[in-house]
Amino acid sequence: MKIYTKTGDTGKTSLLSGERVEKFDIRINAYGTVDELNSFIGLLIAFDLKKEHKAFLAVIQNKLFNLGSVLAVRNDVSFNIPEITEGDILLIEKEIDKMNKDIPPLKEFVLPGGDIVSAQCHVCRSVCRRAERLVVELSEKEIVDILSIKFLNRLSDYFFVLSRKNIFEKKLSESVWKP
Repeated sequence: MKIYTKTGDTGKTSLLSGERVEKFDIRINAYGTVDELNSFIGLLIAFDLKKEHKAFLAVIQNKLFNLGSVLAVRNDVSFNIPEITEGDILLIEKEIDKMNKDIPPLKEFVLPGGDIVSAQCHVCRSVCRRAERLVVELSEKEIVDILSIKFLNRLSDYFFVLSRKNIFEKKLSESVWKP
């Protein structure tokens, strides 16, 4: 299979549902940012992170592929598209709750950083927030399943908590905002 098709050479691309759209289409921006997030998660997994966190992130990467597929469809298709479900959101919430049990309550705004792992968690969190904003913007113009927005919202919270969990697992100090 050839990697290059040359079909995008004029600035258009195809959605999974077959329509040709401009590469700057809001739908392309939304699922392109989900793909960017997935790449940053891949980088996070490559760092010194506990195995259980890496395993959970691999699950999230697969869920993000599902989300990208959902976002890459504008009209009905004759094949099955994996979905984002309420169960996917609950999975993230359970992981957040599990990690939050072991870290001190948040009393101040935390600055991104700590170590390279925690800093990368914050990169993932901020890219996830951007993806969420783009999906919300898309939902103002087209039909978007609300679970897609909820999933990204919860996922950004997960990255924040993972950053804190990593800092406390490594006995580092959080940097707090000093206005």
